[in-house]
Amino acid sequence: MDSEGSQTQHPYVPQDLHLPGFVPGVISESHIVGVYVFASVIVISLTWIGSGRVVTKLSRSDRLLMCWWAFTGVTHIIIEGYFVFSPGFFKDKTACYLSEVWKEYSKGDSRYAARDSGIIAVEGITAVLEGPLSLLTVYAIATRASYSYILQIAISLGQLYGTAVYYITSILEGDNFAMSPYYYYSYYVFANSFWVWIPTLIVIRGWKKICAAFQVQVQKRSKKR
Repeated sequence: MDSEGSQTQHPYVPQDLHLPGFVPGVISESHIVGVYVFASVIVISLTWIGSGRVVTKLSRSDRLLMCWWAFTGVTHIIIEGYFVFSPGFFKDKTACYLSEVWKEYSKGDSRYAARDSGIIAVEGITAVLEGPLSLLTVYAIATRASYSYILQIAISLGQLYGTAVYYITSILEGDNFAMSPYYYYSYYVFANSFWVWIPTLIVIRGWKKICAAFQVQVQKRSKKR
């Protein structure tokens, strides 16, 4: 059945998920992942090269952080932004790469295809706020802005909170939205894990930097007295 008002066959779990007008993806998983990895490498490489040539005397850690924030900012704005503002992506017939991305990712979490309200809320905040702020962080690190560490901690905490909500709501709803263990661990677990351990490390680093700076100020004040 392929009419708008009837149930259309789809590969997602649960099988009775109502997706009227569903159009199966036509781009292979390897092609989708390959394009994403290639584009990510380009963004990271350009940021790394630019941070070494345009900006001087930046530590390797700061340059790596600029690469992360550029990568995650572009991902939030383009990939997740498309999902938020394209409610009918599963009906797309044009083989648009971004719609194919979400048709494929929904195999690991069908709540995306179902337009779960919690998912839309988390992704909306991520795309509209955290995406642009991530790119601002690239600038803040490059210019050694005083707010750099605070901004990095704030965005990282937002990413950790969003990821926590993402996983917790899934568990509360039964944690059964993947087609198979392969998609569950590849997409749902592995792909999202980067937004757990990297933000955690950034928060720890930023906390230490701020505490060290505060300690220096305390020592200076003590000497003046």
